[in-house]
This record gives sequence, structure tokens and C-alpha cells, in this order.
Amino acid sequence: MHTPHLVSDVMTRPVVAVSLDAGFKEMVETMGQWKVSALPVLVGDGRVAGVVSEADLLPKEEFRDADPSRSEQRDRLTDLRKAGALTAEDVMSVPAVTVHEDATLAQAARTMAVRKVKRLPVVDSAGMLRGIVSRSDLLKVFLRSDEDIVEEVRREVVQRLFLVPRESVQVTVEEGVVTLSGTIRDTALVPIATRLARAVEGVVDVDCRLVGPAARRAESPPAHPRP
Repeated sequence: MHTPHLVSDVMTRPVVAVSLDAGFKEMVETMGQWKVSALPVLVGDGRVAGVVSEADLLPKEEFRDADPSRSEQRDRLTDLRKAGALTAEDVMSVPAVTVHEDATLAQAARTMAVRKVKRLPVVDSAGMLRGIVSRSDLLKVFLRSDEDIVEEVRREVVQRLFLVPRESVQVTVEEGVVTLSGTIRDTALVPIATRLARAVEGVVDVDCRLVGPAARRAESPPAHPRP
């Protein structure tokens, strides 16, 4: 549990948020004051109703003096609607893309990639806001010390997978790159060891140099004296 495996381990809190009736200027001022590029929008009890980002607010400036063609109006209907918005409820993106606080960092990263967002409001099982996680938060795992990674790889991979003396398998880590070296009984476990080591939070890459026991030479049959 010492390893930051879950979103709750790295998320930022408390979170700056706005209500449904927050005005346009209030949202811009809040983003500037707290140096954030998006704000969760909450309903009365603290549940996340949507998210307002800088991209949601920009259409008001983009279409300030524009006279788009009818075809462009059809293509940009959502942006045109947001250009006339006055409150968070009018301009927010819905439904909100969120992540649960007990989700893994990998799950959060996949959600960001698939939904093309830079940050995710973090909610509990009731949908209540608990924090916010950004791309930079997910990268915090790579700040783990090499010593911490060595200890976890040795404990969670080597000791659990290989029935060999501790000194038979060496674990070294340099700048997040794990090197496994030594002799093991079953080389079929090498791909598994590599995959498990790579799954440890903070590992950049794995160099697996594990080998099987040296093959014994077949003994020559004893020479029979010639008659």
C-alpha cells in the first residue's frame, strides 16, 4: 500500500469548483485566480454535474464579431450555443467525464486518452466530488526513488515468483530502469517476471537478464581396455 497505485493517492484536493448559476465572468476570474484551466460544476449537494474548461469559454471570444456562413453554423452549433452562454449550466460540457477515487492510475490514464481530456474530477461511489487528477498527477509515480522500486520489485516479483535463494536474483534500478539478473530454475517465468516488474508504479523500463542453470555435460562412458 506504500506505492501510489490509486487515483486517491495522487489526486489534488481541495478542488476549486463552481455552481450551476456561476456567471461567465466569475468562471474566468476563478480560473485566473487559481491558475486552473477547468472547473467542475456542482449541484447543491456536491455532485458533479459537468465541467467547464477554457475550451468551453473561448467561443464567446471567437464569435464576438464573426458572421459564420450557414454551413459553418450547422457544423459549429454547439460552439455557437456556448458563445451566447451566461452561466456555467449553459456552457459546461455534459455529461462530466469523471473517475472514481479507487480507480488505478492506469485506468485514469486510459480514460484521459480515450476521452481526450487533460484532467478528471474524482468522485466517490455516490458521485460526490473528492478531488481532481491531471496528467501531471499521474506522472508523479515516476518520482519514486530507485531504492523504493528495488524494494518493491524484490518483494512483489522476485520473492513471489522464484523459489531461489535471495542472492540468486539481483535487482538493480537506475533512473527507473529495472535490471533483473541471475540464475533461475525455470526460464519460462522470464516473460512473467518482466511483465510484473514493468507493472510496478514508477518503472520506466525493464532489462531482464535472467538465465537458466548451466547445462551439465554428459559424462563420457568409461574407457574399456582393449583385449
